[in-house]
Amino acid sequence: MTVTENPTARVDRLAIALADGTPLLAPVSLDLRPGRVHAVTGPSGAGKTTLLHALAGALPPGARATGLVTVLGQDVLALAPEPLRRLRRHRLAFPGALSGGRQRRVALARALARRPDLLLLDEPGAGLDPALRDEIADLLRELARRHGIAVALASHDAAFVARCADEVLVLTPARPGAGGGAVRAGAVRAGASRTSGPVAARTAVGLAALGVEAHVGYGRGRRRILTGVDLHLAPGSCTGIVGPSGAGKTTLVRVLAGLHPPTGGTLTLDGAPLAGSHHARTREQRRRVQLVPQNPLGALNPARTVGATLTRPLRLHHTTPHEQCPGRVAELLAAVGLPADLAARHPHELSGGQRQRVAIARALAAEPDVLLCDEVTSGLDTDTAAGIMTLLGRLRAERGVALALIGHDLSLVREHADAVVQLGAPTGRAWARGPGPARPGAMAPAGSAWVR
Repeated sequence: MTVTENPTARVDRLAIALADGTPLLAPVSLDLRPGRVHAVTGPSGAGKTTLLHALAGALPPGARATGLVTVLGQDVLALAPEPLRRLRRHRLAFPGALSGGRQRRVALARALARRPDLLLLDEPGAGLDPALRDEIADLLRELARRHGIAVALASHDAAFVARCADEVLVLTPARPGAGGGAVRAGAVRAGASRTSGPVAARTAVGLAALGVEAHVGYGRGRRRILTGVDLHLAPGSCTGIVGPSGAGKTTLVRVLAGLHPPTGGTLTLDGAPLAGSHHARTREQRRRVQLVPQNPLGALNPARTVGATLTRPLRLHHTTPHEQCPGRVAELLAAVGLPADLAARHPHELSGGQRQRVAIARALAAEPDVLLCDEVTSGLDTDTAAGIMTLLGRLRAERGVALALIGHDLSLVREHADAVVQLGAPTGRAWARGPGPARPGAMAPAGSAWVR
């Protein structure tokens, strides 16, 4: 494949701001050429996703743009609706951000079926184990060169970018404090715990699973993904859950949250039986076990402001009087390092890192005892991810929250987890890490060698 000099798309001094003047993207220029992979990196809030959307002719509602964006010689920000739809339908592919390796490959296949000239990808390597991440990176390079496609992707993952990108554009926030930075974990409300006294004095035994089994799919496509998994999430502990994509990590935390029906085994909360279905649990049990999903954009209601999103669990679980809700919303935003004025924004007006922190704030609004975190740092820059982990560590220490931490970053899991469960062994069971013989569902101190 011979790379031509004419760019497939060109961005010339593009800047984007909301109607109130809040900048979303500082002026930027770049050329996207056939057969090459172009990576856009930078901290959360720098405008990576906003830039990709602009290449597809989409701006946040009420936003204004200066500069020029042309795709195949057409000004996409000035095109009438029907010509823009034709351009997107026949010449562009925008699969969006999906969780899971299989979903990502299916999305790529569907996008490529139209033989596009320009392929736009938002965090295509986020949340994947290293082997699958490298496979996706190599696939993108091969597709770009074999078919002459111009590929533009946004990513925080330096290893992924280094493996697949021909050119890298590093964005900086359009305003100070727009993203990155440490989370001010100390802003968590003092006395918010429903159990007084130090964590060591608590009599609660936490959330436990014994012999959990689960299936996915229907009919002939139905298959068992979890077999005989045991784990115990004690107050103040952090349990890492690792394994390759497709091993059942997300399925496991969804079972614990009551969002995926187990087909075997038992769940208990403080020693009392816990129903497998979220709908069969009491309001108090639902409050105590909260899930922070991997993809906050798909989990946050696009029609609700951040303030309304955080107010809903306060009202639902009766944790805060109505007149005190605005103040509590401000406290929750401060707890995850976000300014109070973000309460008036909608999810599409936030960066990926900001949306992730809002998802954590929503879970904290219920004042949970167990927090299930599904790859909560996978799409974040290094500083923001470190801030999130600092916040979670403070919640463990000050409120005795039990954490389940799904992650592909083994160094991060080893640093923060007290024990680790590995899924994806040939038997489909959970395996421990640590010295001594391996056994299904066992738990071992962090920092030891992996047992296979």
